[in-house]
Amino acid sequence: MDNLTVLEECFKKYIKNISQWAPEGIIEVDLPMLQRLDLLHFFDPKSQNEDSLTRYFHVVESPEKIMLLNEQFVIWIVPENVDGTPRTYGLIAINHPHECHLELVFSVSGVYNSSWLVLRVLEKLLKEIQETEDLLTRYNAG
Repeated sequence: MDNLTVLEECFKKYIKNISQWAPEGIIEVDLPMLQRLDLLHFFDPKSQNEDSLTRYFHVVESPEKIMLLNEQFVIWIVPENVDGTPRTYGLIAINHPHECHLELVFSVSGVYNSSWLVLRVLEKLLKEIQETEDLLTRYNAG
């Protein structure tokens, strides 16, 4: 679905009561999570990362958020200031033909709140979601 008005309504619904819509709650990015996602190694931009996903997204910016949209996913990146501390939320939804379905929400703050790390975490989480979706499709097919 690429109707921006409907996607904006989805975002408002999810962000209004995020604890109700996030199946696993808000996942805090911390050291154990970075370890699980294999993001604690030295980053050399010249090296090829076999794990890297190449995804093309349309980018829609507004004063309150950035939305990334393609045929598979809708992602909202929302910066906020919570009690004087900058925090970034990432909401990942599966993009179905007539609706989007929120899969997970993650949050970064403090030393973890960098654009590079937000994008790497997003990339790893998208890969996990895609693998799960592929597994469910194979399971339902036969």
